[in-house]
Parts: sequence; structure tokens; C-alpha cells
Amino acid sequence: MRAALEGVEQHRYAAICIEEREVQDDETSTVGLYINQCIQYKMSPEIVLYYSPNAFGTVDAIAYRHRLLRISDLKTGATRVSEHQLEVYAALFCLEYKVDPFSLRGIELRIYQDGQCRVYYGDPYFIQGIMDKIIKFDGILNELRKEVSE
Repeated sequence: MRAALEGVEQHRYAAICIEEREVQDDETSTVGLYINQCIQYKMSPEIVLYYSPNAFGTVDAIAYRHRLLRISDLKTGATRVSEHQLEVYAALFCLEYKVDPFSLRGIELRIYQDGQCRVYYGDPYFIQGIMDKIIKFDGILNELRKEVSE
């Protein structure tokens, strides 16, 4: 429980620093590296991506400039994570803002964990597949909700 609370506090601190553009002296820490790179890339912290009541999420940091989508995720726990969550965020972004993933110059996905940054490049075909699934299952959930309320 304590580790989870520390993670929440680190995210809160990072969001404030990014918002205020407060560069960190210590880039050896995961949080310092994350904050400074988010500032460097002019990212916005804690942005809600919303397609529908069934499909939404809050991204740690995001920037969309010159058809380049950047999404960064700060991981404070020890468990190894994958880029799949960030691919879902990319799909939600494209759905919400009606952006064709094939029109993007690039999809850069960054995970900050254990003092390092792992960079992945999103595949537009894969992002489009996630978008198609979100649309499909959103429709199914809406139909089920309608049936239950009748």
C-alpha cells in the first residue's frame, strides 16, 4: 500500500513540475529523467483521452506536434511493463481527435522505469487494429446496455 501511495505522490509531483516547466537537476532518477524529457518535448501531463463512457484513460504525458504523437508513461513499481497500454492510449487519441494513424509522421511511446527510458515506435497498422476493436466493443456494450434498460 505504501509503495502505491509513493507512486501516486511521484506522479503528482511530476505533473506539477511538467506543468510549471521546472527542470530537475537530478536526471539519474527515473522521475527526474521523465520530467526533463517531458519538458524538452513540450508535453502536457495527466491528460484524459476519451472516446466514450466505455473507452477512456488518463495518459501520464502527451504531445502532438507536426503529426508526431508522443506518449510517455512513468512507472514507479518494480513490475516489468509492456508498451501495450501506450498503444491503447495512441488509439484513444486517434479516435478522440479523429486522426488517421497512417497520417502520423511517427508514434513515439516511452516508458520510464528503473532509471531508464525505453522507447517504442507504434505501428499504425497495430494502432488501427486497436481502434477497430474499441469501436466494435463500444458498440456491443452500448447495445447490451440498451437491452438491459428496456
